[in-house]
Amino acid sequence: MTDTNSVETPQQDVQIKFTDLGLSPQVLEAVQHVGYETPSPIQAETIPHILNGDDVLGIAQTGTGKTAAFALPTLCHLDPSINSPQVLVLTPTRELAIQVAEAFTTYAEKLKGFHVLPIYGGQDFRTQLRALKRGVHVVVGTPGRVMDHMRRETLDLSNLKTVVLDEADEMLRMGFIDDVEWIMEHVPDHAQIALFSATMPAPILKVTKNYLKNPKEVRIKPKTASHSNITQQYWIVNNNQKLDVLTRILELVQFDGMIIFVKTRQSTSELADKLSARGYAAAALNGDMNQSHREQCIESLKSGRLDIIIATDVAARGIDVERVSHVVNYDLPYDVESYVHRVGRTGRAGRKGNAILFASPRERRLLKTIERETKQTILPYEPPSNEEVTQLRVAAFKEKVADAIGSQDLDFFKQLSAEFADEHDMDLGEVAAAFAFLAQQDAPLQVTGKGMPGHNNADDRGGRDRNGRDRDSRGRGGRDHNMKMQAYRIEVGREHGVSPKDIVGAIANEANISSKFIGNIKIMPGFSVVELPADMPNEVQQTLKQTRVKNQQLDIKVDPRGGEGVGGGRPDRGGRRDGGRGRRDGRDGRDGRDGRSRGGEGHRGRRGNSDRDGGGRGRGGNRGGNRD
Repeated sequence: MTDTNSVETPQQDVQIKFTDLGLSPQVLEAVQHVGYETPSPIQAETIPHILNGDDVLGIAQTGTGKTAAFALPTLCHLDPSINSPQVLVLTPTRELAIQVAEAFTTYAEKLKGFHVLPIYGGQDFRTQLRALKRGVHVVVGTPGRVMDHMRRETLDLSNLKTVVLDEADEMLRMGFIDDVEWIMEHVPDHAQIALFSATMPAPILKVTKNYLKNPKEVRIKPKTASHSNITQQYWIVNNNQKLDVLTRILELVQFDGMIIFVKTRQSTSELADKLSARGYAAAALNGDMNQSHREQCIESLKSGRLDIIIATDVAARGIDVERVSHVVNYDLPYDVESYVHRVGRTGRAGRKGNAILFASPRERRLLKTIERETKQTILPYEPPSNEEVTQLRVAAFKEKVADAIGSQDLDFFKQLSAEFADEHDMDLGEVAAAFAFLAQQDAPLQVTGKGMPGHNNADDRGGRDRNGRDRDSRGRGGRDHNMKMQAYRIEVGREHGVSPKDIVGAIANEANISSKFIGNIKIMPGFSVVELPADMPNEVQQTLKQTRVKNQQLDIKVDPRGGEGVGGGRPDRGGRRDGGRGRRDGRDGRDGRDGRSRGGEGHRGRRGNSDRDGGGRGRGGNRGGNRD
């Protein structure tokens, strides 16, 4: 690495906006659509460098907003008319590859014809090959599977513009550094390189020296806080269940003031309206409000005229209200720094504070990242039992009855009760019981059933067991075979690379339908048919309509053919798992790499101090002299 230009940036409030960074109009429109208001420090520093074509060395913790820092500017460089990979992102895990690919899809929503492909071991190689042949603009993959495609010449990198190494130190820890170096030596010499790592061990420094040319160094110092007086808890919950869980928590916890954090300005207003309709003194606080409205809102929270504020990260900066006893992360923040700031809104002036975090099953990884980077343990939220909820509701009901007896004129209702008892020859106690039953409305006094939606198995945050198996893949349990099932069509099929496990996981996670209530699945080339309970509520169907699998919206609907062929024969739910990580026994040929030297013509080779078009020395031979 030569002439590294270092910029050390502490985590602090960033005054610039995304509109100041030079992003293309299409990308900027997508950024605004998802509700981003101001860039995080690493985004503010990195985006201009990548837009300028510089190599970048980003030293920052996971959870600081790195994905947007490289995805947004690389999308601005894409030429949609070139239907081959122009951006290659290497990640240590398939989970991160999928997450990064989904982020690219979100940021590229205004780019017509854009395609991104995650490639990783464990997925059918042929599925990836078909997608590559159709044409993609961005490839996000694990080193082993990317290397397999390159060796088989199924991944064309001739039009590559940018290579991103994401979480390089994690790839080193997992033993992928040799694969990474092999890939880098076969990358076109003109490609821009961006490397991100939380730490800089010697092997990563070596990669940086060999393959990055005059990189702009961006070093982010995370601002952490001990928050020792704040109890932090999490609850794993699907997005469509968040409101129900929040409502239950508001009913059960004793809170003074509360700030609920969401990601977008639109969500602040929507959630405030829903909570107000449920009888809570709630208001929205977002960047669209003028300063006087903001000050009025905060003053109302201080004085007790408001109990709950629903806010975005930017709008809540600087709020210092002592009576805020609880913070709820209704939506996970984009980065760890934002989480630290959110939690710091409670526990003010030495008081005890409480922070509750909602995470979907797909967000477990960020939950673990927050724990690691803040060095704080986030405990599973312990919901009260049904009996405890019943006791709380009954006590509150009795208090309301006592208030009504002491403050209201009840003569009319006494006469009504007596008349009804006489007309039906009933005891007044039975009439009172009926009135109490009717007064429950949507909140039954006696709680039964399985309790709060979601779950908090502390061991489930990683999603996989020690042997790498998906935990839900070891059996679905028994289903009541008398249950009436309905065949539904979903718009994802074999050509999209979907497996039965993908479908079961998405339905179970997003719709909270136990896998044992998911029947036969038939995967067709362009769609699939799945059997689900016939009495599935409409709101669950609406959730599944929006659910995405393999970047395809399910758009679920009743199968017009009535599920013909789904139940007959062997359902497409098992069988041998194709793929794996691909051939990793190629090490017997690694020295020659299928007869091609690592420094062969047209490949990147190691970078030294000379210009990019001057060639580079690969390990297998010289390309213009010794650069060491």
